[in-house]
Amino acid sequence: MTAAVQVRGLTKTFGRTAAVQAVSFTAPAGKITGFLGPNGSGKTTTLRMILGLVQPTAGDALIGDVPYRELTEPRRHVGALLEATGFHPGRRARDHLRVLAAAGRLPGSRVDEVLDDVGLTGDANRRVREFSLGMRQRLGLAAALLGDPGVLLLDEPANGLDPAGIVWLRGLLRLLADRGHAVVVASHVLSEVAQVADHIVIISAGQLRFAGPLADLGPAGNALEAAFLRLTVPSGEGDTRAARA
Repeated sequence: MTAAVQVRGLTKTFGRTAAVQAVSFTAPAGKITGFLGPNGSGKTTTLRMILGLVQPTAGDALIGDVPYRELTEPRRHVGALLEATGFHPGRRARDHLRVLAAAGRLPGSRVDEVLDDVGLTGDANRRVREFSLGMRQRLGLAAALLGDPGVLLLDEPANGLDPAGIVWLRGLLRLLADRGHAVVVASHVLSEVAQVADHIVIISAGQLRFAGPLADLGPAGNALEAAFLRLTVPSGEGDTRAARA
């Protein structure tokens, strides 16, 4: 199984705080990897290091066999959606994507293709300030797909989507994985991850707790939730939370 993303001993400290500590995992091509952890666990810092936005203190992150910063035409290799921001509110959706395509030396024809992929063809000439959060998520996903990249890094991609949109997103991610893409989805919605992911990475307090196939966590049902709580919640705290509920 080809590892499209390789994280090896990745570490990041901010002053005396260790945000990520010697984390290693792979995100295979042709699979959906659920990247999970509590708030403050180091997920976003890890994703930003993979994308070259944060310099690691130690270790490395590779796309295929090279760091992101060494990729030529990176949009053809990696697409990322870290948050649904960074849009000029007065710019039309199609024009936003045209700017990104030109900057990435991508064919203009991809703009209308990805607008169709994410269900925004009918809204392509609307200004972004008129978009709901869910529509901004779709536009951010369209931007990530522009270069038809082999790797997708998505942070809470279902945020703002209605139930029909979530079902649509689930189908799109599966289609991309089945075409050979490596799809990494960071999320707090364990029930949704359990429905779509093949591979799971769990970190807590900056440390790796689990990396492997979803099936290794146990039988279908609430296996992912049970494993997540077991691996990330301090002993006794889960019982206290349940008693207060």
